[in-house]
Amino acid sequence: MSKINRKFFFDTVRLTLFDGSLRKAQVQGLTGLLDYWEQHHAAKDDRWLAYVLATAHHEVDRKMQPIKEYGSDSYFFRMYDIDGDRPKVAKRLGNLAKGDGVKFHGRGFVQITGRYNYADWENRLGTDLTSSRAKADKVMNHSRATEIIFEGMILGTFTGKKLSDYFVNVKQDWEGARKVVNGTDKQALIASYAKRYYAAISYTTA
Repeated sequence: MSKINRKFFFDTVRLTLFDGSLRKAQVQGLTGLLDYWEQHHAAKDDRWLAYVLATAHHEVDRKMQPIKEYGSDSYFFRMYDIDGDRPKVAKRLGNLAKGDGVKFHGRGFVQITGRYNYADWENRLGTDLTSSRAKADKVMNHSRATEIIFEGMILGTFTGKKLSDYFVNVKQDWEGARKVVNGTDKQALIASYAKRYYAAISYTTA
């Protein structure tokens, strides 16, 4: 069975995406993402893998580990709570109870946000993510965060758009694929990351 050539991959991304140097945590994070792909989706389109890696790269600020959204509790309250500054946004996210904005701020590789998303992944993962802030923090676990970013982007759980809408057969839309997660936000930048990750993917039978 062919496997991703890890030496070529890391040598390439170190130079093209990480300014010539990778920290241990970045290597570990990337390794976990590659492992999940090989274990669950190895026969699928490599461009999907490249775009998932690029999305994680952007969303976690190159740390390649799950992170919490930058900001204070007061910021999360203003941005996402039903009693905050954007009640329409809060309602769209399912944050209908006071405190939901803080409880369900962005976490993970893809920064899932809002009660609706947490409840959806609670059901998919079969684990409590909504009863308390501590339970919501479980999406920070590397294996859970990895499953969420891959399956969410492949199935289209975040926005209704999925990777196969943008990469299938000869079709490839590196910028449009941003709609899988977040509209057109930074679409050109993330496309540039994805193309560099794609160039780093090769295979070995060793």
